[in-house]
Amino acid sequence: PSIRRYREMLTSALVLMPSHCRYLELLLDQPDETALADVKNESWDIVTVETTDGCIQLLCLTASSGVPLFTRGASKQLPFSVIGSLNGVHMFGGGQGVLLSSCETEGGGKLVWRVFHDSVMLIAVSGGGSSGACSREEIRLQRLLENVWHCMVLVLGQDELVNLRNIERLKRDLRSCFCLIDQLLEEKQQGVLGNLTHCADSLLPPNPTLLQEAVDGFAQAADSEFGCLFVHGKIAAATEKWWRLAPQEVVLLSALVRTLSASGSASCDYPVFLPQGSPTVAHRLLRFQLLPGADVCVLCGPTPSLHRAESELVGQLWSPLVETLRSCLSVGERSLPGSVPLRPDVLALLLINRETRRSVSCVQLSSYHLLSDHSLSKSRCWELLKLFYIFSMSRYFTHEEMLCVSGEDGAQGGHTEDFLHGFSHQPQQCYLVTEECKSYGLQTPRHQLFLLMLPSVPTLALRTVATQTLSDIISATAF
Repeated sequence: PSIRRYREMLTSALVLMPSHCRYLELLLDQPDETALADVKNESWDIVTVETTDGCIQLLCLTASSGVPLFTRGASKQLPFSVIGSLNGVHMFGGGQGVLLSSCETEGGGKLVWRVFHDSVMLIAVSGGGSSGACSREEIRLQRLLENVWHCMVLVLGQDELVNLRNIERLKRDLRSCFCLIDQLLEEKQQGVLGNLTHCADSLLPPNPTLLQEAVDGFAQAADSEFGCLFVHGKIAAATEKWWRLAPQEVVLLSALVRTLSASGSASCDYPVFLPQGSPTVAHRLLRFQLLPGADVCVLCGPTPSLHRAESELVGQLWSPLVETLRSCLSVGERSLPGSVPLRPDVLALLLINRETRRSVSCVQLSSYHLLSDHSLSKSRCWELLKLFYIFSMSRYFTHEEMLCVSGEDGAQGGHTEDFLHGFSHQPQQCYLVTEECKSYGLQTPRHQLFLLMLPSVPTLALRTVATQTLSDIISATAF
């Protein structure tokens, strides 16, 4: 490839997208580094696309013809001409042997493209923000597109999405995915980070043995090896086979159960496809509400019927455990039993078990925090925790656990700290000091801990606080 090829391609793109853009990321199988650097240093006039309300807008089109299938997200949708231009420039690049992965606008906005199985194209458009946050935003958008695709497979199955026989029928069928997709976009439920981490959001109950035996017995009675108990939308107990599902499948099933639970129904029988384990053959997901905030579900075959499972199995196996369930519900958003002590200067934490791909997270706000000079709201703490996770995983910790995307997308490749390239090993700890809080990341062969603390904590004490917090949780819960 030569620089003239890049210039010709981008000049032609001006016809399709006549606005502004800071730079365009071009990823080639065998790129000419000198030519690519020259292109990135040029000031190209390509596109300005911003969402007016600061939300993420999701576009779904057919990959071959660019027919819009749906749009979700921002209240004011992009004009059809802009959607066509976004598809057109990606298609034009593909015809020239160039993959368009992402684009950054002058206002700090971000656009990310992704094509799945040469059938469906997803485009995420993020509103303007600070330019320094664009790399973090790209990571979130890449993960969002991956989650949305697997969400569509979970509900409709891969065959219907790959073999596009009737576009109008597919548009109607995709409406059944909207509630789940909107949950991924809005992230309204605080304390749910699985969409980002691809680890199952978990709650550690006070009486895990009793609940584990009940889940195993309920799944066996329902002729299934896949059973799970959800408390406040998080997994409190599950069968061994449930944990053997792909981590992303566990995350999406959890999101689906939260959506079904929010509908208010006491029970339901819902067909699901497992995006990695069974993308073409549906299973039945049976869900039952045991108490408000507590749901049990199983993945099974043709038997048992919903009526039999609800009338016979639920009451027989779960009625004796009502008080145990209530004690589990009392754990609440903390997700940790009362036996786990947390220092008063800890604002929030995210603990990941790297072997089981489970996570526990919580925000701790008390009168001690409210009286401090740097008081933060609960929602701001959750946001800072997510940002610190992305910061740590994209720059310091193990990369393969951050983005489960193909190497051609390589969204995180350019964000690693320069000094890391001179070492053969991975950092095991990192910290970040800001005006709002101090953050510390700790990685061991089995765990990753991300901790937010008050600015008043001495920087030299951050490591001690983090290691002690990790030790306290593990010794009390064996997580």
